[in-house]
Amino acid sequence: MSKNRLEAFSDGVLAIIITIMVLELKPPPHADGLADLKEVLPIFLSYVLSFLYVGIYWNNHHHMFQSTKFINGGIMWANLHSLFWLSLFPFTTAWVGENHLAPTPTAVYGFVLLMAAVAYYILQRTIIASQGSHSLLTAAIGKDCKGKVSPVLYLIAIPLAFVSVWISIGLYVFVALMWLVPDRRIERVLVKRENRD
Repeated sequence: MSKNRLEAFSDGVLAIIITIMVLELKPPPHADGLADLKEVLPIFLSYVLSFLYVGIYWNNHHHMFQSTKFINGGIMWANLHSLFWLSLFPFTTAWVGENHLAPTPTAVYGFVLLMAAVAYYILQRTIIASQGSHSLLTAAIGKDCKGKVSPVLYLIAIPLAFVSVWISIGLYVFVALMWLVPDRRIERVLVKRENRD
């Protein structure tokens, strides 16, 4: 399989995930004022957070595969594993929103975020293992502080959902904002290699 085909498949799956999430947004019946939207605010806010996360994964996936030279079976399966956890975002997003940030849906939402992060890490390590220790991705990732801190924050936030939903959600938002800051490590390494060649 070509790298482009895997990227196109992944882009399609992520687009469908966003489409499913937005289809869950339904206006309240017979509501014609802004005050009437208050009841759907948790649904909308959970959608915004999940949309951010899907966008972050899409962006990072694109950069990671920019630095990947070839695809093998291990990478394909690791990519599918990552997409599986991302495909659960619409379900957990709707569950959190519909139940107005109840503890159990909030904890499950965090668990899916954690597993998506673990799956992305596995995909990253699979690519590095196949491309070699001197690969572009290895050079670009470096110490990967954000990649190590994120799962720890999810692990803290999941049980915290049963103590304070707002602190738990705050940690999920913090991780998203942490990744929203553009991560240009791969771009910098690509530019250095191009300038050297």
